[in-house]
Amino acid sequence: SSAGIGILDIFGSEIFATNGFEQLLINYANEKLQAHFTAAAITLLQAEYLREGIAVDRVEYTDNAATIALLEGKPLSVLAVLDDQCLQAGG
Repeated sequence: SSAGIGILDIFGSEIFATNGFEQLLINYANEKLQAHFTAAAITLLQAEYLREGIAVDRVEYTDNAATIALLEGKPLSVLAVLDDQCLQAGG
């Protein structure tokens, strides 16, 4: 008998021939959910196991922080540029 852990993977974006603003926001929400899930399910649990002295192999994973920063980073990001364009007269 072997044991395994299932991981929900919503990391990544759907790509269509034409992506609209709605799809951008869906993909952004998925990236944020994946970051939250990864932090809760992997990073925090590994730290808890370490504190409790439970021997487990470290789980390596790809972090999506660069994607989130591209979308929401300050002062320059995709969403910041869109916001600025909407605030300009006639934008």
